[in-house]
Amino acid sequence: MSQTAEALALPQRSLLRTLGPGLITGAADDDPSGIGTYSQVGAQFGYQLCWTMLFSYPLMAVTQEISAQIGRVTGVGIARNMRRHYPPWVLQVVVALLLIVNTVNLGADVGAMAQATQLITGGPLLVFTLGFGIISIVLETFLSYDRYASVLKWLTLSLFTYVAVVFVVRIPWSAALHGVLIPHFSFDADHAKALVALLGTTISPYLFFWQASQEVEERTRRAAKPLYVVPSKAKPELERIRLDTWVGMGFSNLIALFIVLATAATLHAQGITKIDTSAQAAQALLSVAGQFAETLFAVGIVGTGLLAVPVLAGSGAYAVCEAFGWREGLDCRLHDARAFYATIAVATLLGVTLNFTGIDPIKALYWSAVLNGLLAAPLMAAMLLIASNARIMGKLTLSAPMRALGWLATAVMAAASAAFLVL
Repeated sequence: MSQTAEALALPQRSLLRTLGPGLITGAADDDPSGIGTYSQVGAQFGYQLCWTMLFSYPLMAVTQEISAQIGRVTGVGIARNMRRHYPPWVLQVVVALLLIVNTVNLGADVGAMAQATQLITGGPLLVFTLGFGIISIVLETFLSYDRYASVLKWLTLSLFTYVAVVFVVRIPWSAALHGVLIPHFSFDADHAKALVALLGTTISPYLFFWQASQEVEERTRRAAKPLYVVPSKAKPELERIRLDTWVGMGFSNLIALFIVLATAATLHAQGITKIDTSAQAAQALLSVAGQFAETLFAVGIVGTGLLAVPVLAGSGAYAVCEAFGWREGLDCRLHDARAFYATIAVATLLGVTLNFTGIDPIKALYWSAVLNGLLAAPLMAAMLLIASNARIMGKLTLSAPMRALGWLATAVMAAASAAFLVL
């Protein structure tokens, strides 16, 4: 390799080394629940709610950056910080609600993976559901998440088919750009539910706990001290977190926007405003993939699902173990963190069990996003109180701009939830 080529490659390698928990968190955010929600919104409302992707990006990114800072600065996760500094009942309520919402979301994701597989192979839906649940437990327990996430993330490239759809089908760009740049909202129950679902699947509570805990594990791997102990070393670490998080969340929101645009230009334009099955959702890909549309859709759902289910189960397990002071971490072996892996297994199996109750996986995807939206605001407020507390963060409390943007994000989520509950 020439010196010029080596010089050009260095920044790229440096960037790839910088991207870590934030990028994985962003990829996991476009899980089956997200795909189902974005598809339903695009089919139901066309381009009307595209603006939410642009609007939510800074709110989502700053919220995830705050959660990452909490983990890196304090050296422990969100639940352990709450256990140390706040009344026990606060922690108990937060962890209980997180487990309930995560279990519903997890069950919806596993059910969607099974339905997508059935779409292209036929076969018994419940067997696929149980199989994906067991596979997820085994992979998360016995294989390094970093290792298999690095493989599974390539399956999510099938989601770029939605990007191709946008450039292949005939889109009325004036209407599309108007939907992206000009906020439009009708004060009725359908719009309120859609807004909470969009925000909930984008700014999801399980991602807060996950990214904070991943920063803790990253610190442990490098045998580095918490930043509140060595604030002089904070600047490069916080810059890494910011770049990692904003790039990861940017990727997530960009894909989400293209899914809404693609389904608006195909399903909504054809008069399909309600998605009841995976086959209907896959129709958005027909213009690009033709007869392979269902296969590409299934690959995307399964790939994102296998990436996201461990995040859902793992975030709940981190919260439970931090609450009780048990050892936790995906880097731990099974015999060193039995309670952690038992929580993962139980949460996953409970999620799988929901699919045996006759719940429609597509509807469950949408409603799991709504539940995430309702839970997000109180958790975001708790994180802001932690990150603004000098007793917890030392000299590295949140800057005034981050604090202001964080409270704005919390207010938006609270307002959307209130509108949904009222309407």
